[in-house]
Amino acid sequence: MTTSLDNLKQTGTVVVSDSGDFESIDVYKPQDATTNPSLILAAANKPGYARLIDAAVEFGKSKGGSVDNKVNAAMDRLLIEFGKEILKIIPGRVSTEVDARLSFDKEGTKAKAKELIALYESVGIKRERVLIKIASTWEGIQAARELERDDGIHCNLTLLFGFGQAVACAEAGVTLISPFVGRILDWYKKATGKNYEGDEDPGVQSVKKIFNYYKQHGYKTIVMGASFRNV
Repeated sequence: MTTSLDNLKQTGTVVVSDSGDFESIDVYKPQDATTNPSLILAAANKPGYARLIDAAVEFGKSKGGSVDNKVNAAMDRLLIEFGKEILKIIPGRVSTEVDARLSFDKEGTKAKAKELIALYESVGIKRERVLIKIASTWEGIQAARELERDDGIHCNLTLLFGFGQAVACAEAGVTLISPFVGRILDWYKKATGKNYEGDEDPGVQSVKKIFNYYKQHGYKTIVMGASFRNV
């Protein structure tokens, strides 16, 4: 039986899983996958993933410094453990997120991105298979510009809600952006009290505008619409 997901794939649309649950990723066969700490937490609460947590905790314990340093090291390693397992299932790339507390810290974002890539490479994962998720703040965009240009680290710019952010990301030469289509719709529905369907969806209109602008101006940045409410 052909599903809506099958039909979507047949149009040439690249489907990306936004999950840390290996079982669901394996069922739906996406090209790429993206994770964030809340998704990792949800998956980590399942007994089947205990071995990944154990590995991350042991890694954290092996690091020197304060308890906070050890906890942060364990969390970073947990992200990499999940990413490594996901990459065994998908043919494409996995997105791994920089700590949101660094969203307004360019140098901190760059340092954390390099640490995550180094951890991936230490377990045999090439940087070409990883996208580092960075918030689309001004500082985040500038960090991504330098990571792409100077370090060959590919970036996925997230928390993107406006056209100006999208233009800045393209000009910075980032690999991919994730406009939050559904979050834009949510804001409009709350602000206006109206319901929006199909092409009337402000989030859909926003991502179409971004996509068309990129095509018109020859930008290579990939547009990956996220959190759709309408298809």
